[in-house]
Amino acid sequence: MNQLTTQNLSPFDLLARSWQRPAAVAAACFSADGSAVAFTSVDGTVAIAPLADQEPPESRIRVSGDLGQTTIRPRQKPPAPLVATSALGDGDVPITSYLRSGFLIGTTTGQAMHLAANGEVAETSINIEGPIVAIDHSVGTASTAISNGHDVFLSRAHDDPVKLRQAASSSTHAIAFSPDGKQLAFDTGNGVSIWTVDGDPVPIRDFSTPAGPRSLRWSVDGSWLACGLETGGFALASLAGGQSGVVGGFPSPVRTVCWSRPANALFASGAFRIAGWSMAAPPLHDPAAGALETGRSGLVPVETVAAHSERKIIAAGYANGRITVAQIGSRDELVVKPSGSAITALTWSGDGQHLAAGMVDGTAAIVTFPALLFK
Repeated sequence: MNQLTTQNLSPFDLLARSWQRPAAVAAACFSADGSAVAFTSVDGTVAIAPLADQEPPESRIRVSGDLGQTTIRPRQKPPAPLVATSALGDGDVPITSYLRSGFLIGTTTGQAMHLAANGEVAETSINIEGPIVAIDHSVGTASTAISNGHDVFLSRAHDDPVKLRQAASSSTHAIAFSPDGKQLAFDTGNGVSIWTVDGDPVPIRDFSTPAGPRSLRWSVDGSWLACGLETGGFALASLAGGQSGVVGGFPSPVRTVCWSRPANALFASGAFRIAGWSMAAPPLHDPAAGALETGRSGLVPVETVAAHSERKIIAAGYANGRITVAQIGSRDELVVKPSGSAITALTWSGDGQHLAAGMVDGTAAIVTFPALLFK
């Protein structure tokens, strides 16, 4: 990876648009068409930023004729302000992309709200008793899944939600559709349940976990499911083979897991370095199988990870505010942001050009990488 340098300024200073929210950022979500990103905060508000940039990095790059050195000029104007909503919940609200350019928000009243890119909020037909604590939407099947913390509900084609029979549990706070929308996974407090929702919803697989699930993420082809745990690492399940296992030994909760399609690899937060495994040798029975040495180890745990959609690149955010981008399987890394407030959210845009980041101090940011940086 090539670095663009300007004295005393980090890549974050040069490449990022950043805004200050009144409360910690909880999550970042890109719209389906990649035109906007929404940031949720712990005060229940949501703020939206357009991806269009008045001063994109490419317009500020200069190559000196004598030395051929590439530099980038700092921004001259502040970014356009975010479009912010009023509080939609008592804490951070669950969010997912919805339709082309909008988002679907779960509220404490049990109503799912359509949030347009311009900030307008409209009711949908999805309404349940109790607060919505988890939500996901499948574009391919036009289905929405939600949970009130106990029961799981499914809405098809914007119809009224129907409760899944025998899906009640002591705790359900994570929901995820498979990429094709035909399977639905959700946590059961002490494990994970996988249902087929292509036709009448039917449970097809359940497996227990040694600790409470924190996050769920399907592989791109839908053949694997990874589940980050509050303690003890993460669980990994194969749908085709019917096998499952736990990769343990993590010093911190595994808040995020992600999959790299270009590298055929799985990554998890919670370690003192970017922890990854090649799925050519899945770590179902041996945690060392397929291990990928990526980035550099340190004394601060990784809080969140995000895999690039087109390149063998992984981004990591740390508890000390550090953000790095590394080549998968290599110790080489680009320090995008050296320090600051703890990173709470990282996610790439679909085209891999933009990295959205959220922080405990309320900073919301979009880092836009010029193409030449990854050559």
